[in-house]
Amino acid sequence: MNFPFSSIDEFRDEFNKGLHDLATEQGLGPFILVCANATVQDSMFEEFKPSLEKQYQELYEHYRKAFIAGCDIDVVDEDLLVFLKLHAIGFEAIRHNEVRNEGDWKIQFNHIRSFRPRRITRFIHEGISEPYDEDGFNFNKKFMARECFWSGELMGREVDLFYNKYPFVDLHGLLVIDKQSCKPQLLRRKDHVYVFNLALALEDEFPGVGFGYNSYGAYASVNHLHFQMFVDPDGLPVTDNCWMHNGGDKDYPADCYAFESIKSSWDLIRQLHNDQQPYNILYVSGRVFIFPRKAQGMVEVPGWSSGFTWYELSGGMISFNYDDYQGLTSSKVKKYLSLLKLDKGY
Repeated sequence: MNFPFSSIDEFRDEFNKGLHDLATEQGLGPFILVCANATVQDSMFEEFKPSLEKQYQELYEHYRKAFIAGCDIDVVDEDLLVFLKLHAIGFEAIRHNEVRNEGDWKIQFNHIRSFRPRRITRFIHEGISEPYDEDGFNFNKKFMARECFWSGELMGREVDLFYNKYPFVDLHGLLVIDKQSCKPQLLRRKDHVYVFNLALALEDEFPGVGFGYNSYGAYASVNHLHFQMFVDPDGLPVTDNCWMHNGGDKDYPADCYAFESIKSSWDLIRQLHNDQQPYNILYVSGRVFIFPRKAQGMVEVPGWSSGFTWYELSGGMISFNYDDYQGLTSSKVKKYLSLLKLDKGY
């Protein structure tokens, strides 16, 4: 496996080095990305805090003077909205991520992710695919180049790994395969096989490595084929042996199908495509968990969440409100997941 995928230590060193490089750049997008990534771990935030605080003050003064003078600001509107929300609370009030276990579930408080616009939670898709739109947001946009952590050949395919701008798992990246092919967020067998084998190949040097996938209509926020890479050595709740799909005696509250075979897992995905049925996927070493579910917009999203993606279907709940984070119970998690169940089985 080529550098930096040859070991998790090399990968983490390069990942953090890239964040340090971004922290020295002038620009609103890099500032938000580094700030959000740094809050994942207390030690990382303390490490980045001096440069982030300096950049925050410089950005604030620049925008304040521009607004007073009535000048336009050449930034992405969503980034500016996030910055204004951050300024409303003050840099010193940014809270770090917290994670706790609640029964069978993993609960997370993620403060900065709450600043992200939530338009996607209310958007209702028709079907599970749309053509790639070069004028819409995609990973080929020039401004996205600075958010790319690594590009190169990986197990015979050209891939680009981007930082996640609002991460919620360790070493959270967006893996884009054959970026220049401009494929929409519609899974093909070739790509399914590739990610299955990639998770298997990386496991020895990346304990707990996994990839998440959101289909169109299941909270895929970018219509450009991508997967979410992460590392969680403890494993997400859906992988626990207590569940029936893993040979246990507990019934998982959401529809979940577990596979150790590329062929059988693809057979289900192909059927979901034929039925125009939205779904989420979790890939871990040698296993695939597929979650057929009600489409986004068809079930009311609780106020503490931005929507139910592959991570939530895998048993990880993300809350933006600290009181909700502390008060979220196992029974509530089961209730919310069960609302996504379909009337028919696969």
